[in-house]
Amino acid sequence: MFFDTWSGLARVMIVGPLAYLALVLFLRISGKRTLTKLNAFDLVVTVALGSTLSSIVLTKSVALLEGVLALATLIALQYLITWSSVRSSLIEGLVKAEPTLLARDGELITGAMRRQRVTRDDVLSALRSEGLDDLSQAAAVVLETDGSISVLEASTGRTPGVAGVPQPETTPHRPGRT
Repeated sequence: MFFDTWSGLARVMIVGPLAYLALVLFLRISGKRTLTKLNAFDLVVTVALGSTLSSIVLTKSVALLEGVLALATLIALQYLITWSSVRSSLIEGLVKAEPTLLARDGELITGAMRRQRVTRDDVLSALRSEGLDDLSQAAAVVLETDGSISVLEASTGRTPGVAGVPQPETTPHRPGRT
């Protein structure tokens, strides 16, 4: 009722820690990029690694060495793609999304917000997280490639450049207007 065999439990107790240690070792070898905030590509790799680790630990037909090789293959592919994306703008464009400007100089850019499915409340929540009371206190609000929202405060009296963020083609929406 609680388990099939004692040997199955013993396998989980032996293979689980060994597969986990192999995964941690591979992640350390592959570098910090593997452990960053997740964009879509990184999320897929992370889910695949978790699924593979689960299969190694729980599936009797997957030998430890086969599973460790599968983990190594996934991490090597992730490393190859990230290495290539640093050297090729074409590959970078395929793997990583661009940041999106959601507001500038205290004005929402509703077209960009609609395309990215971000609500006014999402933007206001990001402002509050930065200790700002009002959209007018933000020089820029950016939806980053990992899904987080960055707020650039307008405290200096000048609008900072928003490096690497495509500028909107449409006129920003002024709060209170329709």
